[in-house]
Amino acid sequence: PLFRSRTSDIVTKAMKDLCAIKKPHSKLFQRKNILRPFEDQSSLEFFSRTTDASLFVFGSHSKKRPHNLVFGRMFDHQVADMIELGIENYRSAQDFKISNCAVGCKPCILFVGSRFEETEEFEKLRNLMLDFFRQSPVKKISLKGLERVVLFAAEGDRVYMRNYRIVLKKSGTPVPRVELVEIGPSFDFTMRRCQLASKELMKVAMRKPREAKVKKEKNVNRDPFGSHMGRIHMQRQDFGQLQTKRVKALRHRKRKSLEEPVKLSSLPKKSKSSGD
Repeated sequence: PLFRSRTSDIVTKAMKDLCAIKKPHSKLFQRKNILRPFEDQSSLEFFSRTTDASLFVFGSHSKKRPHNLVFGRMFDHQVADMIELGIENYRSAQDFKISNCAVGCKPCILFVGSRFEETEEFEKLRNLMLDFFRQSPVKKISLKGLERVVLFAAEGDRVYMRNYRIVLKKSGTPVPRVELVEIGPSFDFTMRRCQLASKELMKVAMRKPREAKVKKEKNVNRDPFGSHMGRIHMQRQDFGQLQTKRVKALRHRKRKSLEEPVKLSSLPKKSKSSGD
């Protein structure tokens, strides 16, 4: 869900653009909700239970913190992480006169800059943005199915977010030539307040239940259509002992062996001619 309190026009447009990127897995609340996420989190937890949501964005605007966005995530309908970002520069998707990507397309997410590995706040920001923009994990992706690239670059206390559309063009080879065209929205953020989850809570949140663990079956795999393919090891069969319906034409006739000697006395005698 995406909430907003007393906001500016920039924050309202920014939240609509974020909601459009996350469609159909997002919901924008139109009413103004007077919330203070870092002081009182009960309202956020209430909305999390009613909408069954684990991620949220809260927008606000004040003289002390202008054009403010708070990205957060839940665990068991309780606030785990929250990071506050201030909008310094913003261009909406409508400012780019280029057709946008299809709704629900899976984006390619890139992080540029060593800042994401130097401090704990930026590491959590990278992890939070991955959870926010990625969709259901898949094993294989068609090259034509990649349409959007979400880029995050960090320098100092600033974070730059850009959105590009992947354009495949002919290259004279089987591999097409790839070009990136900016489609917006475009953000220049500054890091503000952070509330990070404890190590004990993260350990519990990252634990996988036994039911979710896939047990590997021996000698069993799947074909491209999803059907089970199994391999069974058996002893060699003697097909001569198979019980089949016997037909008279296929019965084995008893006859003497060809190796048995033939008696001459059993041969018929030649009759003498009348001239002899």
